[in-house]
Amino acid sequence: MNAAFDTAAIRARAEAAKTIALEVGREAARFRRESDPGTLAVQSKGLQDFVTIADSRAEQAIRHGLISRFPDDTFMGEESGEESRGQSDGAGTWVVDPIDGTTNYIRGFRYWAVSIAFVVGDKVEIGVVYDAAEDKVFHAVRGGGAFKDGLPIHTATTVDPANALIILGHSRKTSFDEYLALSKRLHERGMDYRRTGAAAIDLVRIAEGAADLYYERHLNAWDMLAGALIAEEAGATVAMPPVETLLAQGGPIIAQAPGLADEFAFILDIEGLAG
Repeated sequence: MNAAFDTAAIRARAEAAKTIALEVGREAARFRRESDPGTLAVQSKGLQDFVTIADSRAEQAIRHGLISRFPDDTFMGEESGEESRGQSDGAGTWVVDPIDGTTNYIRGFRYWAVSIAFVVGDKVEIGVVYDAAEDKVFHAVRGGGAFKDGLPIHTATTVDPANALIILGHSRKTSFDEYLALSKRLHERGMDYRRTGAAAIDLVRIAEGAADLYYERHLNAWDMLAGALIAEEAGATVAMPPVETLLAQGGPIIAQAPGLADEFAFILDIEGLAG
């Protein structure tokens, strides 16, 4: 760990992030319940990618909550981009998606999340995800295990592919034909699969053992970093490009229950993440 961030400093940030994620997530849920759905979409950033009033409000609240407590940290949000605050080379960076699963949120499909990660150098040190469907907060601090509302969680112990439940994400930046081919291959192996449209939720489902594999060919850093750490700390095998690469351009992620690692090795080969 960077010398500027001892255990106490990391723990303080984790506690703050948990509190803020819960408050902001509940406020976003309240706003959704009380608003006319037709007023939520303010402008389009492209297919299935909408900026909403709730997104902007949530990110502002998260940024204020974190930076007011830790003014030397830097902040990268999905809506605002990177905002440079800290002047030290050792500054940590908050990487935030205020509402992961915006389309779900707009339509009233409850699979959306608030995702907050804290990165120091090339490591994600803190991951916090508010799960709107369950009104629960998942969190992890590197080396300290993974938790759901303060209770330890662990990945599934599945070893038989026929009993596996898979979550597949799909980005329009990648080939739909390849997505279909992978779905067919998994189906032929007797596996069932889902697509929810919120990466942070998918990753915490791996962490708590509700599913056995999550794979998506392209995500942005703010979609995946918090959930990836939580899954890893819960015992999942997680493969993704270096954090620096993800912060610059995004990339693929694979998170899987360790008992099925051999079954899904071919996906690592597809993405060049094997070994």
